Amino acid sequence: MARTLIHQALIVNEDRSFEGSVLIDGTCISKIFEGLVPDSILQECTVVDACGKWLMPGLIDDHVHFRDPGLTHKADILTESRAALAGGVTSFMDMPNTLPLTVSVEAWEDKMALAASKSLANYAFYLGATNDNLMELEKADYSRVCGVKVFMGSSTGNMLVGQQDSLEKIFRSVSAIVAVHAESEAIIRSNKARWMEETSGVLPLSFHPLIRSEEACYASSSLAVELASRLGTRLHLLHISTEKELSLFEDKPLREKRITAEVCVPHLWFDERDYIRFGNGIKCNPAIKTQQDKEALRAALNSNLLDVVATDHAPHLWSEKQGDCLTAASGTPSVQFSLTLMLELSAQGAFSKETVVRKMCHAPALLYGIDRRGFIREGYFADMVLVDPNSHWILTGPQILSKCGWSPFEEMGFHHRVCSTWVNGSMVYNNGTFAEGCAASELRFLS
Repeated sequence: MARTLIHQALIVNEDRSFEGSVLIDGTCISKIFEGLVPDSILQECTVVDACGKWLMPGLIDDHVHFRDPGLTHKADILTESRAALAGGVTSFMDMPNTLPLTVSVEAWEDKMALAASKSLANYAFYLGATNDNLMELEKADYSRVCGVKVFMGSSTGNMLVGQQDSLEKIFRSVSAIVAVHAESEAIIRSNKARWMEETSGVLPLSFHPLIRSEEACYASSSLAVELASRLGTRLHLLHISTEKELSLFEDKPLREKRITAEVCVPHLWFDERDYIRFGNGIKCNPAIKTQQDKEALRAALNSNLLDVVATDHAPHLWSEKQGDCLTAASGTPSVQFSLTLMLELSAQGAFSKETVVRKMCHAPALLYGIDRRGFIREGYFADMVLVDPNSHWILTGPQILSKCGWSPFEEMGFHHRVCSTWVNGSMVYNNGTFAEGCAASELRFLS
């Protein structure tokens, strides 16, 4: 493979931004130049002129639903990994609520084989927990399995783990990261019954955050934290949606934590006022909540209370999104636009672009122990994204690459555009065009 020099970019990496160039040799970064590059390097390399653009590590999205296998009318690994690359996401970790459920090592192996043949981005898959599959979780190879997903709220099939003894066994026995969807099923059912009775069963979308309430989130998250603290579990709480839950977390460096938290882009972008404008397009679980919650979540990214920003990319056909609070499908596709959206929030003053890189690139790599990714460092795999920070554009339907074909962000105007994406040293996406072949590989996790 020829050597490539990404020349004269503003490199955003490890809490600083500086003008420099990055030399790619094969699959890895071989040299980072701050300032001038020797003429001999310029003459022997393929040079990518990056002047005026930002070079960042490729994003690692630790929370996606690519719907493959079994739900491929909504999405599949090929279509969604294409969307990911167009958004600067070079690695993803996919959830187990597919058909069949990924709740056995055999099902996980089948999914890995699918990804090996279809994925254009680096990939990993969670094993899902049930009330009775502890033996499967214990025999998994966690140098290849990114973690165990536990649904402590509504889920697909038999993946709702609501029994206290089952939760304790999982939290005690699993040596890897236990990633939890924390919403109290009992409180959700109680809220639903209450509002059904008070409204004679007519529940428009505005009732969604009342049913999947702050109380439902906090009760489940606090239980998970209590169990993990008592049993020594490596716990990662997914898609935190309320200010109240922030009180459960410690403001200290990621390396010192055994309990960490993720926030997803829709909860940082929308609040309950947006249900009127966007309707079921922003219906997701946990529900998007108040403006105060949104502002608190944004502020928490400027501390160490929230560790990771992900998407919970969850595509459905638009026809499946129709209905009321109880019947419309929950989930929002966002993997293609997560970096753009976060950089827009950065430009508005919510947090710095260096914080965006820390929470979307560095932190997932550190949290999961991913081998040589998530940073622009010599000797690391060359997963990178080049962004134009001065590109004024409007998102229109033809630009949406997810198979579902819609986005709640359609018709919005933006100022940051992903130009090019590299995976394992290969430019796989460049200004709307994808390279032939596949440079992706499975992610590996260090103990």
